[in-house]
Amino acid sequence: MNRMRRLLALIALLLLIGACRAEEAVQFPSLAGPHAATLDGRLFRAVGEGRHPALVFLHGCGGLFGRHGAINARERDWAARMNVAGISVLMVDSFGPRHHGEMCAPAHFDATLYYARPFDAYAALRYLQAQDFVLADQVGVMGWSEGGGTVLNTIRTNSPARPDALPGGDFKAAVAFYPASCSTQRQGAAWSSPIPLLVLIGASDVWTPAEPCRALIEHHEASTRAEIHVYPGAYHDFDWPGMPVHEVPAFRTRAGVVPIEGSDPEAKADAVQRVTAFFAAHLPGR
Repeated sequence: MNRMRRLLALIALLLLIGACRAEEAVQFPSLAGPHAATLDGRLFRAVGEGRHPALVFLHGCGGLFGRHGAINARERDWAARMNVAGISVLMVDSFGPRHHGEMCAPAHFDATLYYARPFDAYAALRYLQAQDFVLADQVGVMGWSEGGGTVLNTIRTNSPARPDALPGGDFKAAVAFYPASCSTQRQGAAWSSPIPLLVLIGASDVWTPAEPCRALIEHHEASTRAEIHVYPGAYHDFDWPGMPVHEVPAFRTRAGVVPIEGSDPEAKADAVQRVTAFFAAHLPGR
């Protein structure tokens, strides 16, 4: 049964990707901040002519590309879904231009680069707002794992990466999948954001645990429009197409926790509905 589900998910992914335009390689400068660089991006335009809402995608600790140089199946899947929904996508590669490999293993983690990534997010926002196919005032951001933590650091009220002026205003909505740094210990009990936020996480995730994240999101300041949904039995990367559940001992944390990751089709299906509805409400187009 699980094998058949993975096959059906793969077929659905291929059909989605086939309905979308080819990716475009783009470059844009990072904003002033640590680890300044000329950033690489992969752009996927929405189906249809004219201006559309857009999203900035922020990859996880493994980077944007897999072992063979192709964009991760998770990001490609979501880009295809968003394109069909009328939303363009710009995936930001924060590691390649800085000649840095994965940051999942504790020995490879670079805190300076991690805290540079919100500057990358805003650089991508500025790039999109300058494009004639984007509704400049309707751009959101979505990230996974370390990229989800970057979402929290980007949209927080006192984010040092936020420019003084943005052509179309700030991000209009944000989604964080199983985000890193999602706890009052990492964000502070007074964490808040002016940007609507949806957090999606698995209850069985031992890498980025759900309960500290729930405590942060459910006890935010009243002015913050943030919500969290926790999926029973789901692990890290539950929305990754066709990934068998498995341990990753190479990324054992400093606390000795061995990460577990893998797909959960039911959680993924629900997440697709929630994310699509969330962005339809906050990035409605014209």
